Order: sequence, then structure tokens, then C-alpha cells
Amino acid sequence: MQLRYSFRLRPDTYQQTALAKAFGCSRVVFNDAVRAREDARRAGQPFPTAGQLSRKLITEAKRTPERSWLAEVSSVVLQQSLRDAESAYKNFFISLKGGRKGAKMGAPRFKSRKDARQSVRFTANARWSITGSGRLNLPKIGAVKVKWSRMLPATPTSVTVIKDAAGRFFASFVIDTDPAADAARMPESDRTIGIDLGLTHFAVLSDGTKIDSPRFLRRAEKKLKKAHKELSRRQKGSRNRAKARLKVARAHARVADARREFHHQLSTKLISENQGIAVEDLTVAGLARTRLAKSVHDAGWSSFIGMLAYKAERYGRTLVKIGRFEPTTQTCSTCGVKDGPKPLNVREWTCGACGTVHDRDHNAAINVKTAAGLAVSACGAPVRPGAIPAQREETGSHGFPTEPRAA
Repeated sequence: MQLRYSFRLRPDTYQQTALAKAFGCSRVVFNDAVRAREDARRAGQPFPTAGQLSRKLITEAKRTPERSWLAEVSSVVLQQSLRDAESAYKNFFISLKGGRKGAKMGAPRFKSRKDARQSVRFTANARWSITGSGRLNLPKIGAVKVKWSRMLPATPTSVTVIKDAAGRFFASFVIDTDPAADAARMPESDRTIGIDLGLTHFAVLSDGTKIDSPRFLRRAEKKLKKAHKELSRRQKGSRNRAKARLKVARAHARVADARREFHHQLSTKLISENQGIAVEDLTVAGLARTRLAKSVHDAGWSSFIGMLAYKAERYGRTLVKIGRFEPTTQTCSTCGVKDGPKPLNVREWTCGACGTVHDRDHNAAINVKTAAGLAVSACGAPVRPGAIPAQREETGSHGFPTEPRAA
């Protein structure tokens, strides 16, 4: 399994200039590759191969006065840019044929120096290294200071240097993890849990634990509103507007970093304590088109479930996603009777069949666990309640069962 480990970089002024050159050269080669393919498509000719593009756009271009500055950066960076263009077209054609899940991808577009994210990738051929003092030595850039927050579990296969919208630099290492070492790190557990994600509480577990929603975006709205107001009052193209834009980007980055850290801590805690985890496959894209859109995006459910998925695969845990149409909120977790839909303002309800008073979210978390098949009795048999027959005199109602049932 391949994972990415990101660390903050602290380049000096000279190294920032060298990285800016690398970003620019990589962007130019990518745009030249897209332009060459588009010209071939309009002319009705076959697409040029990767070898032809490499020879024309890199080797021969360095000898021309217009592109002689391509020699100022590592050739590996330029080659990787061509690979990115090749991958973009490959994914585009696969998406057109229906071989890719999700919405269809568009054709590759030209990159801009004003893009929020700039990146270059160094493979093993670039002969980058980590020095004895802990610095990242990059070709034609130098030894960049790294803020190491943890140890790398294995030798990286490549490193990507990224500059985000807030002007921060990061080094992203690709690591091939060892399954045996990962299994040894995580203690075995016989616990299983069901999770109901929501807005009142970020998560409610089937054991009754409620995890409050931090609402990072809502708490930072006042500062964000002030920063956006300052940005809107600056003249376009001015230096003050560039400073205001950077201030806005840094404010949003702080919110995103805090949310990501919260998701990582919670997902790691749940994975380490439970062998099996059940969650609901939510339609985040659909919920994001409702009046709750801002709160849904602020919660970041998709990011959290994605973290649970890859950590469960890495550490040998079981993650089960139940269908989004499963009536977890409408079903009584004690007797199994479906009590019907309820508005969002109803947080507690009483089952009309067995009279059990349910907390809405806790009951849903139990039903999520049961629907995933993780709920078992002491003998190991499933304890999902079966259907209760309706009373003869009230067919279709929620009448009380004639026989006692075990919870």
C-alpha cells in the first residue's frame, strides 16, 4: 500500500526563487504538451507519442533561444510534467468510455501561474536525498530545511514539492508501507462499532458516545468575513490586493488544517479501538445543494470516511458502508419496527410497537451497526431483529407483538 507523508518546508529566498523557476518550467512543458496534442487533433493527425514530445519539447527546446531557460532546472522535473500530461489524457479517454467511476472528466486544460497550487515531482532518477542534518537536498535547488513532525516508516520512492494558495511549501513523500509492520503496530480488538454522522453532533457511536461537531468554519466566519471584505476593497492588480488575497488564503488554510487534524485524530482512535466499523454511505453532493450546504461542507464527512477506509485497509480492520436508503432513523433498534420518517427537529421518539424511547442519533448508530452485520450476540449469531407480524385486527399498523422478543 502506498501512502503520502507531507512535511512543511522552509526554503530561503534563493531556494524560493529556484523553486519558482521549477514550477514555471514544469508548467510550460505541460502546456506545450497539451498544445501539441490539441494541434494534432485539429489537424486530424495521430497524437504524438511521449518519446516524440520529450525530444521536441525538452531536448530540442533547450537549444532554442525561446526555451533555453529550461536547462536551469532538473530534467526529471520536466519529464514528470510530460508524464502528468500523458496521465491526464489517459484518464480523460477512460472516463469517456465509462471506465472511471464518478462524473466524467474533462479534457486537460492549460495551467496558469496564477493557479492556487503549484507542484513539481522528483523521482529517484533526480538523485535527491535527505542529508545527515535532516535537510532535503534537491537538484539545482539546494538543501531545503524541513520541519519533521514524525519519522518516515520506509525509504521514499519519490518526493513532490508543493506550494499552496497560502504560499506555504510542503514536501510530499511516497512511501510503500509494510503490511506486517502495520499489523504489529495496531493491537487486536474484538470490538465493533456503528457510526451515525450528523450536524448536531459530528458522530454518534452505537455505544452511546457522542462526539461534538467542532464547526471550524462557523467559528472562523467572523475573521473570514473581515478578510474577504478587505480583499474586495483592494484594486485589482495591486500589491495590496495580492497581500489581502494571501491573508484570505491563510485564513482558509487554518480552517482546513484544523478540520483535517480533527478527522485524523478521530479516525485513528476509532480504528485502533475497534475491529469492525460501520458507516452510512451519505450523498454529500446532494446534501451540499440544500440549505444545510455550509454546515455539510464544514463537517467534511467524505474526507473522514476516506480516512477510515484507507486506515482500515492498512491496519487490517473491517469497514462496512451500508446503503444510503437504509431507514436507520425510522427503524426501532429494539424491536425492528419501521416507525416512519421524522422531521429533523425530532431528536427523541417513542416506538409505537414496543414503547422504547429512542435518542434519534444513537438509535440510528445502532441500526447502522446492525445493517452492516457487525452486531452479534454472545453466541456469535446475528441479532438483527426480524420483521414483526402485524395484528390481525390492525393490518399494516404498529400494533404490539403477541410474543415477547429479545432485544
